[in-house]
Amino acid sequence: MEIKELAALLQKSGVVGAGGAGFPTYAKLDARAETIIMNCAECEPLLKLHRQLLEKYADEIVSVFHLVMETVGAKEAIIGIKKAYKAAIKALEGVLPKYPGVRLGLLDEVYPAGDEVVLIYEVTHKVVRPGGLPIESGVIVFNVETLYNLYRAMHKNEPVVDKLVSVVAEVNHPVTVRMPLGSTVEEAVQLAGGAKVKDPVYFVGGPMMGNILPGSTPITKTTNAILVLPQNHYLVERKRANTQVMLKRAAASCCQCSMCTDLCPRHALGHPIQPHLFMRAATCKDAQDPNIFLDTFFCSSCGLCELYSCFQGLSPRSLIATYKNGLRAAGVKAPQVQAAPVQPSRELRKAPMKRLMARLDLTKYDAAAPLQDECVKVKSVKIPLRQHIGAPAVCAVKAGDIVERGQVIANPANGLSVAIHASITGRVREADANSITIDSTEI
Repeated sequence: MEIKELAALLQKSGVVGAGGAGFPTYAKLDARAETIIMNCAECEPLLKLHRQLLEKYADEIVSVFHLVMETVGAKEAIIGIKKAYKAAIKALEGVLPKYPGVRLGLLDEVYPAGDEVVLIYEVTHKVVRPGGLPIESGVIVFNVETLYNLYRAMHKNEPVVDKLVSVVAEVNHPVTVRMPLGSTVEEAVQLAGGAKVKDPVYFVGGPMMGNILPGSTPITKTTNAILVLPQNHYLVERKRANTQVMLKRAAASCCQCSMCTDLCPRHALGHPIQPHLFMRAATCKDAQDPNIFLDTFFCSSCGLCELYSCFQGLSPRSLIATYKNGLRAAGVKAPQVQAAPVQPSRELRKAPMKRLMARLDLTKYDAAAPLQDECVKVKSVKIPLRQHIGAPAVCAVKAGDIVERGQVIANPANGLSVAIHASITGRVREADANSITIDSTEI
């Protein structure tokens, strides 16, 4: 298969990164790639859906991974997976002999092993330059569910119309469930037996990098997990902290220990992000060295500094994000810099996942969340047309239209964009430039 042919299939089928920012997968295909990597590190605590997919569909997923390797002309394909995922590794070892050039890259159970830049270094020892793209280092990274979506598009003619979501923590029956795009967070929680606490908080996207969102929030192509937490949980209180209060606390409490920088995963790889210097400059309103503020562009927002490293409970990640967003709003662009040498002490400064979970008061929630792979039925969906980086898809239906599940309801826009498809069969109730609401005719 040629790159153009595969790219056209991916764009037409609406395949994007099934997590993170949702980068359109077709745009990643590049003949400069020497290595392609499958990310099965499950970066966030409590997430299990990628290893569950590999346990069940190892052959299907590895087959398309091998196809992508051949299509872009890469020399090798590496499956980055944690050593602790024994069942998934066993499933992979049973099929790998069929696919020459594909091998395992075993990872420690640390956070953030699934960060793209960290993963690339762990399995290839290549350092992606600060602010750079993996392809600049000859690497392309795909996650497990993205590759499974490619398999479904190629072999079953199924576009992306649903999403696997792990629903965990304060629920009666933790589960990984396949939800139609545009169904709601609350509907997913009900499929896990409902919340066990009154007035629950929905942490969508993982405990480290997720956000608190209402139950009416639609499931999108990038929704990986929903954590149901009580109002007084540590993570909820930290997420809701006021920026000005954060600054005042930092000015009063920062002991200048530099632990936030010492344990920063990107700093350890030579990237010029130094949270401790930023905290000093921001709290003292010291702008003598503007590079301290410009270097905030190189923060990955993994959250390790504020949720693990800082024993004063300060918030470097959140404050850095505020400043970084301010710079972007002012039209400031990231400086072009090269990485310094990898820190010699890097191997000694990794954050063990079990210790992180204990620090976050999540250990008690580390339970099985069995995979239910059959898509559930819902009465209606509200499908956002912006579910990926780039231009939102362009609405192609109107109120009153009857649509079939899998039918294109929004076409790719000019530039970086993919198609959006109906996730249920039904009648279009509302359609505009932002979303399309469909009422089921099957329930």
